[in-house]
Amino acid sequence: MREKKSAPVRSDAQRNRERILKVALVELTHCADAPLSAIAKKAGVGQGTFYRNFPNREALVLELYKHEMQQVADAAPELLRTREPEQALREWLDRLAQFAMAKAGLADAIRQATSGPCGQTKPGHAPVAEAAELLLRANEEAGTVRPGVTGDDFFLIIGGLWQINPDDPDRQRRTARLLAFIMDGLRTGASGA
Repeated sequence: MREKKSAPVRSDAQRNRERILKVALVELTHCADAPLSAIAKKAGVGQGTFYRNFPNREALVLELYKHEMQQVADAAPELLRTREPEQALREWLDRLAQFAMAKAGLADAIRQATSGPCGQTKPGHAPVAEAAELLLRANEEAGTVRPGVTGDDFFLIIGGLWQINPDDPDRQRRTARLLAFIMDGLRTGASGA
């Protein structure tokens, strides 16, 4: 028996999916229990379109998390193509910080989606870890970060991003200051410093 090939996703279907994810990010960040019908309405899609893409809340939340993580990961090679390694790393850190803020806002929704009897497994962070390694190696070769910093080291260093309260009115300034500290620390001992 021949396997059925999946048909390519129509562009309008892809746009609908992306609108749903964009609206869901905003709505679920504000309220983990935001009604799915409200998300569909704000995204400008019908219930059938919504549920065809996301059969339940858990599927939506986990896809949103995975989608946002992939967006951050995909930015790394593009930034390296268009920027010097150090600037690419700094801009990528800004994107990672934005993801951290969204993830903090989505924490309740993610926790609900991955707990309970039908809970799904939270997606791993491999794409973001690979992006960090790519940026670290490019910077190490350029002499802009200290040699030997691993992806694991990097994620321990930036762990503070996940501790900043997303409701803190001063979070942008605090985030920028933390990222400046991180970059200063990565530069210390670099061959080009």
